Amino acid sequence: MAVILVTGMSGTGKSTALDGLARRGYRVVDTDVGGWMREIPFPDGGGVETLWREELIDALIAEHERSGEPLFIAGTVRNQVAFHSRFDEIVLLSAPLEVTLERIATRAANPFGKSAEERARIVADTAGVEPLLRASATVEIDTRRPVTETVDRLAALAGRR
Repeated sequence: MAVILVTGMSGTGKSTALDGLARRGYRVVDTDVGGWMREIPFPDGGGVETLWREELIDALIAEHERSGEPLFIAGTVRNQVAFHSRFDEIVLLSAPLEVTLERIATRAANPFGKSAEERARIVADTAGVEPLLRASATVEIDTRRPVTETVDRLAALAGRR
């Protein structure tokens, strides 16, 4: 069974899609939660970058490669590229910037994107990072469609439970 990366910019519906997959019985890991990340200071001292803890991601993928159980991993970090060869699919969830900004403004579960500084970062990252994600994706799903359609498409990539 498949190991699938679900990636995309903030507000594209990664967490919502994973919730839907989990309700269907799939194993899902949102790497934004639960210690999967580490912060590395930028060399210039101007902040930090959040990256996957590669040893944890490696062990997670190895477990599912042995088990044959499908696994969905969600995240958007620079070092995810180190694992691209181990994913059966790399799925980019996308939506127009105005849609993602509206979702971010109205969501209650995640505070990221509420400040003007964070919203500016989202705009900049969408322009600079999303094209890189698109170039490495094997599938792109426009999340303006109903959530059930997004979840159906992701589940189809993993095969039947």
